[in-house]
Amino acid sequence: MKVIDLTHTIKEDMPVYPGTDTPKFIPANSYEKDGFKETLLQMYTHTGTHMDPPAHLFAGRTTLDQFPVEQFIGKALVIDCRDLKEGQSISIEHICKNREKVDKANFLLFNLGWDKWWGTDAYFGNYPCIDDDVLDFVISGNYKGIGFDVIGLDPIIDEKLTRHKKLFQKCNDAGVKT
Repeated sequence: MKVIDLTHTIKEDMPVYPGTDTPKFIPANSYEKDGFKETLLQMYTHTGTHMDPPAHLFAGRTTLDQFPVEQFIGKALVIDCRDLKEGQSISIEHICKNREKVDKANFLLFNLGWDKWWGTDAYFGNYPCIDDDVLDFVISGNYKGIGFDVIGLDPIIDEKLTRHKKLFQKCNDAGVKT
């Protein structure tokens, strides 16, 4: 199995969700004083490339460390959505174009081409999001996860996190759709 690392490098000046502090790298030990170097890393869990568990929105639900490691391993399919413009939705047509491969995937990764805005204010703009039909399709499927090259599952203006809540309400604490 080929493994591809999609993570952004954690840096002090990296883009973070609006209102969140950037990471801090604080010297803790030095070669000169302690004989070794160690750095205290301080950051929020939503920094850079990250995963949201049900506990992100619902008290008493599963945290990432409670999932078996197998939850994070599998075949991913990248669905090309780079044709979408600002504010447009990822529709079920994007799924249908790739239906045979979609049915064999463990993870669905939606490539919006939004990574070109990483590090700019435009990254936090009106990026494309999945519509209700795609969210329902994902929930009804047996997927281990979905991913995007944007800051979130919901539009940046949706402070209620409507899509997040719908997704995590439909999963039990084992990550299985109920």
